[in-house]
Amino acid sequence: MDFFERLIYALTETHPLHAMVVHFPIALTGAAAFFILLSLARKTNRNLEQTAFANIALAAVSIIAAGITGLRDNMLYYGNQAPNTGSKIILASILLVITSTTALVRWRKQDLFEQSPGKILYVSAYIVSFILALVLGFLGGVILYGF
Repeated sequence: MDFFERLIYALTETHPLHAMVVHFPIALTGAAAFFILLSLARKTNRNLEQTAFANIALAAVSIIAAGITGLRDNMLYYGNQAPNTGSKIILASILLVITSTTALVRWRKQDLFEQSPGKILYVSAYIVSFILALVLGFLGGVILYGF
């Protein structure tokens, strides 16, 4: 039992939670962008677009978790003085809006990928989401490793 107590203490008190959670939005937006581009290349396979949609929807949820843990860790470990905090909050908010909007619109309009006018914007949202996640990851790395 001592091991589990130490593990729980380390996870909740000594180790920043954000560092563990933040990888989900990066991976999920990257996977979503990959699958949406793959579905463009293979026009006959609708499953790839559905996989991209599932990833972007999960990314939206994981962004909320990453944001909450980031704010928590900033308070606990950096005294609200972590570098680029304002920029990261703004970019993460934009990322949340883009991923959530993309997932909600696609959920309500399941044939969005087949429609020419909306398709370009739809695919672009995936790519922009991944780019924003990468920029946020870089800014997080600045906190740990410097510029």
